[in-house]
Order: sequence, then C-alpha cells, then structure tokens
Amino acid sequence: MLQVRDLQVIRGHTSVLDGITLDVTPGQVLGVLGPNGAGKSTLLGALCGELAPHRGRVLLHERPLADWPGPERARCLAVLPQVSSLGFAFRVEEVVGMGRLPHRTGQARDREIVIEALQAADALHLAERSYLALSGGERQRVHLARVLAQLWPGEQGRTLLLDEPTSALDPLHQHTTLQAVRGFADRGGAVLVILHDLNLAARYCDRILLLQNGRPRALDTPQVVLQPDALKAVFGLDVLVQPHPERGHPLIIAR
Repeated sequence: MLQVRDLQVIRGHTSVLDGITLDVTPGQVLGVLGPNGAGKSTLLGALCGELAPHRGRVLLHERPLADWPGPERARCLAVLPQVSSLGFAFRVEEVVGMGRLPHRTGQARDREIVIEALQAADALHLAERSYLALSGGERQRVHLARVLAQLWPGEQGRTLLLDEPTSALDPLHQHTTLQAVRGFADRGGAVLVILHDLNLAARYCDRILLLQNGRPRALDTPQVVLQPDALKAVFGLDVLVQPHPERGHPLIIAR
C-alpha cells in the first residue's frame, strides 16, 4: 500500500500541492481528476519519489519512500509517465522486457510475462515490430505493457502509478487500457491513475480524488464525487449526471 499524509509540494515560492492525504489501496483503482494545472502530475511525481515534498510523508508499505533502494522499490512500484519515449530501434518485446530488469525470474519466465503483459495491453501483435515504427498510440500501449510486466501479474504489494495512459488512444483502446488496469487491481494490485475523461473515471475507478488549485476538493466513490455542483466549481462545466442505463455508474453529460 502507498500512503500519503498531509503532503505539500512547493516549486519556487509557490505551493502547487497541499493538504493531500490518501491511500492507494490493494484491489482498487484510485482516479485523479482535475483541470490543467490542478497538481495532478505533481502528485504523481511526489508519489514515485521524483519530487521531494516540502511537508508530509509518502510511505510504501509503511516505510518512507526515500528509504527504499532503487531496485527493491522497482519490484513493487512502477510508474507510467505522461510521455515515454525511446530513441533506439528496439523490438517491442525488448522494450516490454525492460520492465523485468529489477527481477531475477529467469529468461523463460520473463518471456512468458512479456507475452502476457502485451496481451493485456492489446499489443501482442506488435511484439516483433520496431518501436520507432509505431504510432503514438501504439507506443503508449507498449509502455503500458512494460510497466505491467514490471509488476506482473498485479498481486497484493504491487502499486502502479499512471499519468494519463489513455491520452493518445482511440476509444476502443482507451477501454482496453483501462480494462487492463482494472484487471491488475482485481488481482490484488493497487492503482492510481490520472485521467481527464470523467466518464472513463466513473466506469473504471473505485474512488476518485478531485483536485482544485492543488488541494483536494473531494475523495470518495464516483457516485459521491461526480456531482454537478462539484464539477461546475472545478471545471467550470455545466453537466447532467445520471446513472448509466446498464452499469449504474454515473454518466456525465455536458449541457
């Protein structure tokens, strides 16, 4: 479990994130929503150790994140940033195989995991392709497979952090990506995912953190957080919210 307590991050002389307390819980997907500049990527940077908090604590399995040696932390915490790129013509299966570097599970088992992770990301058909020959959306799915492979299969004690993993994807692969993330959590992993699409968050997340100007506006289930007044206050958007006719989760419709 990843625990955050009273987190504040300051850049320059400006507090860009403040008052954040949350748990990234095994078996659940925690979605983070907010407009541009709300502090979403800053939060992810603090949770993965890239940014040092000015105040507060980030604990991985009740141990300060900064106390974890890199390889040990990489075996239980993986991060998919908003932009991932490689400048070399690796084959896709080699890129995904990089996720296995912190482990010593053997070549045969690593190969099995790479195939399973590619299947989960709907990218197995790309395995022999050159990474440099892929489209932006295909590259995004390959990097998803890489971080899934790093923590495969997603048992308790594994935490996955993702920054807008659906941003370059077509509608079908937005859903296949979040289905893979959902499956990772259902096998016992813990997930925090930054999203912009309110309806994708409503469908796939167990809880949602709504950020406004670097502070938490709400942290609860989609049914509680995704209300017209809150969405109007945070996004400036007038919406209707009604139950999805088949699934029952909130369905957000712009007026």
